[in-house]
Amino acid sequence: MTEAAEHDRDGLSPTIEVRNLHRFFGSLRAVDNVSFSAVPGQVMGFIGPNGAGKTTTMRILATLDLPTAGDVLVRGESVIDEPDKVRRVLGFMPDSFGRYPNMNIVEYLDFFARAYGFRGAERRDAVERVLDFTELAPLATKPIATLSKGMSQRLCLGRTLVHDPDVLILDEPAAGLDPRARVELRELIQLLATQMHKTVLISSHILTELGEICDSVVIIEAGKILAAGSIEELQRGGVESTEDDTGGQSLTEIVITVLGDTDELERVLVQQAFVQQVSVAGQRATVSFSGDDVAQHDLLKALVNLDVRVVRFEAKTQTLEDTFMRITQGKLQ
Repeated sequence: MTEAAEHDRDGLSPTIEVRNLHRFFGSLRAVDNVSFSAVPGQVMGFIGPNGAGKTTTMRILATLDLPTAGDVLVRGESVIDEPDKVRRVLGFMPDSFGRYPNMNIVEYLDFFARAYGFRGAERRDAVERVLDFTELAPLATKPIATLSKGMSQRLCLGRTLVHDPDVLILDEPAAGLDPRARVELRELIQLLATQMHKTVLISSHILTELGEICDSVVIIEAGKILAAGSIEELQRGGVESTEDDTGGQSLTEIVITVLGDTDELERVLVQQAFVQQVSVAGQRATVSFSGDDVAQHDLLKALVNLDVRVVRFEAKTQTLEDTFMRITQGKLQ
C-alpha cells in the first residue's frame, strides 16, 4: 500500500511511518531508501531473502541502531530524536532471547516489569495480565531453562507485552516451532491485532504462516522495497513491482478437467478471450487467464455451449510463496 492509502484505511493514522530509510555499512547498502507505513490493527508481513535488510530495518525501528539517512516515526515520535518515547510504545521480540539462570517465568516477567518502571500493584497486575494472555500462568514457577521452544517463544512474547505497547516488532517469532506451537502463536498475534488493535510488523521465512495471519506484506530484497500492498493485491499481481513482467496485469491459473476426447480442447481454448497460454495433459488443461471473475464465467459458459464436457473448473489461488518467487530475484549483497 502507498503511504496515502494507509492514512485512508478506516480513517486511522499510521502508527509506523518509515520514511526514506537508509543504512549503509561502508559500501554495503543494507537498507536503501525504504518507505512504508502501518496502522492500528494491521498485521504487516516483512519478507525477503536472508541479507535483504529486514533485521536491520527492524533494529532501527526498535531504536537499537541508527539510520544513515531517513527516519522512522512510531506513534509520531522519531526513533532518532525521541528514542525513549518510542520505547514506551513499542515492543521488540528478537529472533532469540537471553535465558537468565535460576529464574522462573514469573520472576523473569517481574524483572522486565521493574525495568519498565512498574511498581507495587501496577507491576503485579502487568505480570498477571501477561501470564493470562500467554496462558503461562499454570507454569509461573517453572524454571525458564527447562521450557520448550514453544513455551520459550510465548515467554518472549510476554516479555515484549509487559508494558502494553501499541506497536509490536516480531523478528522470526515462529522459527523452530512445531506445528501446534506455530498455530497457537499465530492465534495470539491475531488477538493482539483484532481485539487489542495493536500494530504488528512481523518477519518470517514461513510464508504460508504469513499468508494466513497478515493482511498486508512488504517485500524487500538487497535493501530495496520491491512491492508492498495487501495480500490479495500482491497475489493478483495488481501491485507494481520491479519483477512483474506482466505490467501489473493479473494472471490466474485455471485448471479444467473434461470427459471424452481432448484433441480439440487446446484449439478451442486458445480461441477464447483472455486466454494467454494453454497446456493439455490427459483429461486436464491448464490455462493462464487474464480476465476477471465475469470473464471466467463467460469462458466456462462458452466451453459448455461448444459441447465440451467440463467436469471440473478450478481457478488456482496464487500463494504468498508464489508471489514471493515471482517478485524476487534471489539477489545477494
